Amino acid sequence: MSPRKQASESKTAAPMAAGARLEAMRRRVRLSRLAVWTVIGAGPIALGVALASSPTTVHAADPPKPRAAVRTTAVAADPAGYAQLFVHAWLRSSADDATSAQSRLAQSMARNVELPDPAAAAQAKPTSVTAVRSAQREGGLWSVTVAAQYADGRLRYYAVPVAADRAGDSFAVTGTPGVVAGPKTAEVPRSAYGVRVPQSDLSAAVGQFLTAYLAGTGEVDRYLAPGVSLSPISPAPYTAITMQQVSAVEEAAAAEQVLADGTKVRVLARVEARDSSGRWPLAYELALTARSGRWEVAALESGTTVNGGAR
Repeated sequence: MSPRKQASESKTAAPMAAGARLEAMRRRVRLSRLAVWTVIGAGPIALGVALASSPTTVHAADPPKPRAAVRTTAVAADPAGYAQLFVHAWLRSSADDATSAQSRLAQSMARNVELPDPAAAAQAKPTSVTAVRSAQREGGLWSVTVAAQYADGRLRYYAVPVAADRAGDSFAVTGTPGVVAGPKTAEVPRSAYGVRVPQSDLSAAVGQFLTAYLAGTGEVDRYLAPGVSLSPISPAPYTAITMQQVSAVEEAAAAEQVLADGTKVRVLARVEARDSSGRWPLAYELALTARSGRWEVAALESGTTVNGGAR
């Protein structure tokens, strides 16, 4: 057979094969439709059998993941302020004058509590009343210790029983206050600032910063490390600042010259501040960083360091 004839027959066979495949696909579609309608006509039981015997696999949706239970714990409201207000009114009230403002206030806060009966010539009225401790008991009951300070220097502590709801919406004094001993003085922890800082670039930087911060002499920003923002006290409360002592946590702070860039130290600076009413001893905890041959204040951390660690 000639090549030309073979090519002609090859071109003719290709569309014939494609047409045969298309016809086979149409036949399968018609048979599938016929099967479905036959099953539907046979009833729901046959439909169920057909679906069960179908090779198609149906994957059940993944069950929803259980959400983590969120527990909310109601925080009991501390009635310290309520007890403080009651003691303030109760100590200024009198059983002989139950209609006075202080007597009526005390009675409204504790209806079953008897009012005191001070002597006619008594002048002892507390100058300040402050809640110093709260202890929670069972059943929504509290015991609040309140300190009353008098002008003659006396200091008395009163234990006040108070009932409070969890929402902090209602309080009531449930009994007469009792005079108790005050809290003991806690042991002072050892200071972390055990390194004495000599007269140096570090102590000078600390003094200059505090003078700007407290007395308004110079700009505070010039003593701060990059990225640190600290507003000075305005108006400046003092007219002069004198450095008394600088102590540090790190031994590196004892060096007289500025150390390598990035060196960090924490210091405690004790100063004497003066104003028109006198002189006042003050103390400040600072963190400083060395950069470009100078010390810069990185943070004002007063009250945040104990025994070398951050609180």
